[in-house]
Amino acid sequence: MKACARTRGFTLIELLATVAIVALLASAAVQLAQVSARRTKEQELRLNLRELRTALDAYKRAVEEGRISNVLQDSGYPPSLQVLVDGLVDAGSPDHKRRIYFLRRLPRDPFAPDPAVAPEDTWGKRSYASPPDAPQEGEDVFDVFSKAPGVGLNGVPYARW
Repeated sequence: MKACARTRGFTLIELLATVAIVALLASAAVQLAQVSARRTKEQELRLNLRELRTALDAYKRAVEEGRISNVLQDSGYPPSLQVLVDGLVDAGSPDHKRRIYFLRRLPRDPFAPDPAVAPEDTWGKRSYASPPDAPQEGEDVFDVFSKAPGVGLNGVPYARW
């Protein structure tokens, strides 16, 4: 009769293989979570830029329609982003008491590092007189862009979105 020398349990090699597989799966899950979080921020940036640019275009359209008096600027674009939230008197209303609002609130750049900074200051602003390849602030706000230094998942720098 042979005595069974085998004991129950796992060998060291089986344990090491299991730990290696779990570590590999955990590192893949962490990277997937990081990409997912970045994708969410990029989606928010895309939506915020679209919202701001739509409001800028609506302001310009209101100036061209004569609903906003264009005494201060020649370009027809707002002097600041805050004007889009504060609203302006509707020159087309009979009693001149109605106001036109373009945004309920100013969205933030989701990649802005400091939450204490005002939403308007998180965006880069381009004036109408500024060239497209070297955007600079001026008397009006023609376009907005992200000040984030990184590059998106699509390979385009955030400042060029």
